[in-house]
Amino acid sequence: MSPKSVSPKSGPSKSLPLKSSEQTDGALTGLLSAPRRKRILEWLQEEGSARVRELATAFQVSEATIRQDLEKIEGEGLITREHGGAFLNTVPAQVGTMTLHHAENMDLKYRIGAFAANLVSDRETIILDAGTTTTEIATRLVARKNLTVITNALNIAMVLGAVPGFAVHMPGGQFKAPTLSLSGDKSVEYFRNIFAGKLFLATAGVAVDTGLTYPSFADLQLKEAMIKAASHVYLVADSTKINRSSFTRLSSLEVVHSFITDDGISDKDAREFELRGIEILIAP
Repeated sequence: MSPKSVSPKSGPSKSLPLKSSEQTDGALTGLLSAPRRKRILEWLQEEGSARVRELATAFQVSEATIRQDLEKIEGEGLITREHGGAFLNTVPAQVGTMTLHHAENMDLKYRIGAFAANLVSDRETIILDAGTTTTEIATRLVARKNLTVITNALNIAMVLGAVPGFAVHMPGGQFKAPTLSLSGDKSVEYFRNIFAGKLFLATAGVAVDTGLTYPSFADLQLKEAMIKAASHVYLVADSTKINRSSFTRLSSLEVVHSFITDDGISDKDAREFELRGIEILIAP
């Protein structure tokens, strides 16, 4: 089945940096230097590089402060500063080996990936977001027949594009090396003109009060477009991401239909999500 046009449905709320009144872990905009440096590193691990001016605006501090932060992170061997910005040191190796940065909690991601893949039937049209957990879903779909897969993740396209009978579609856009994905305005426009039965959406953090959060601004409009393009949104995230908040908020939880996670979720958190109309699915 080929992607087709669809009338837009109501989408998520406007994406904004988390404010101090929304904080859940104390490491948000305008706070102390160590939490801010943690957020800056997460930003670089998501984007691959960043400009000093861009970071200063986002974190609401001076450019001199950002330069000091980058100097400290560089001293830890994680980044290299350049004129006006910095880049992540691991990018060449990640692209060369087609590996993603976030390789922690892989046992949980394996389980979630296997469970989520079992929800996909032959001949469906699905969207797979970029990420380590969605990659685990992709590797378990190779036995399906005649799937149409729409993804912004180059590594996922390479896994599924070789499967006979699969139709794999990718948007245009700018390549983001750390996530092996495509992003930007062209990607957003592409997803605004398609329809899929299911979206498997990744996140950096999920909480009842802050909703879905991510390390930077770049992909927020793209994820919004993915959400609008799908009939059913499955959030896929291991339990370590519950009650975590990253730098920017995509939306409240109302855009999520089902949340696939592991048995590390507490009964209290599960009830809170269910009270908001979200189906909780536990990967065994």
